[in-house]
Amino acid sequence: MAKKGQKYNKYSYELKMEIINKYLNSDGGYASLSKEYNIPYKTIDMWIYQYKHLNHDMKNHKKGRKKEENIDYKERYEILKKYQAFLKAQRERK
Repeated sequence: MAKKGQKYNKYSYELKMEIINKYLNSDGGYASLSKEYNIPYKTIDMWIYQYKHLNHDMKNHKKGRKKEENIDYKERYEILKKYQAFLKAQRERK
């Protein structure tokens, strides 16, 4: 788990592909590549997993949750007003 204030290293696309190609060509395992490039073996493991499961498209891979395209703020505002009225009624019952 990440610690508060922890900094993460950023690696270039070319370096990632070099390491992935070395692994796929059986030039080394996670541990040997980790020692050679001074990169945590779990990071290399994650890159290889992403390469295999994301159709070899690591450069254009987006991180995080997908954003909603059509946001209807008026509808959300009306729902929020109704919910606030509901909460107010619940508090008054007590």
